[in-house]
Amino acid sequence: MGVGIAYVYAAAGWTTWVVEPDEARAHAMLLTIAQTAASGARRGKLTEVQAAQLPNAVQRVASVAELPMGLDLVVETVPERLALKQQVLTGIEQRSPRVIASNTSALSIDVLAGSLEDPGLFLGMHFFNPVWSLPMVELVRGRLTRPDILALARGFAEATGKVTITVRDVPGFATSRLDLIASLEAMRMLQDGVASADDIDRAMVVAYRHPVGPLRLSDMVGLDVRLDIARHLSVALGERYAPPRLLEDMVARGELGQKSGKGFFEWPPAAA
Repeated sequence: MGVGIAYVYAAAGWTTWVVEPDEARAHAMLLTIAQTAASGARRGKLTEVQAAQLPNAVQRVASVAELPMGLDLVVETVPERLALKQQVLTGIEQRSPRVIASNTSALSIDVLAGSLEDPGLFLGMHFFNPVWSLPMVELVRGRLTRPDILALARGFAEATGKVTITVRDVPGFATSRLDLIASLEAMRMLQDGVASADDIDRAMVVAYRHPVGPLRLSDMVGLDVRLDIARHLSVALGERYAPPRLLEDMVARGELGQKSGKGFFEWPPAAA
């Protein structure tokens, strides 16, 4: 998600920084951005000049402490672990950005805001994967989010060509609840032998015109992320969000989807 968010802001003309402490992941990120830009040029989304220059608009740093002071917007995209997110958000606030956002799919914005000295600067900005293709951002207004910060965040999202909706801070917000319930049901269907993963996904793409099927999308999101969100929402909203045994078993085996090379589908390794 962080790579996609960096890409769309760089493509919109923003100078963008990404925090990535791991050298291999940093290399893979820059390669993905360059490949996506080249694909955008082939499809007429970018000019050849824009595609060539876009990777240079993304600067990688190894820690939050290396971010420039006073950035317009910083979006936190670390895994769905409350303590980790709170630690990262505390570090972000020390860099004095105008707006601080979390890309969380399910954690409470109000709870996350508790780690900040000025929670009025904070809200949820929930992008969708793949970020360069899906045109929506869900803005999640916390109890203490200031109206001017919400307006700035809306403007920053729309500056990349995204459409926004605004929701209040409730478990799963709006989109995570809709998306997850479909994905979990697809997993249960696969678990019960109703149809193959290919055919379940094909039904959603062809019959309901979803751009990506729920199982392939789950692979792209990360099955560990899906599991974390399902566990969180099952506590908050009830048994209908309980993760299927199939999902738990796959994560236990390290089959996490695209990032591990295997999930409901096989994924080729990133080019070196």
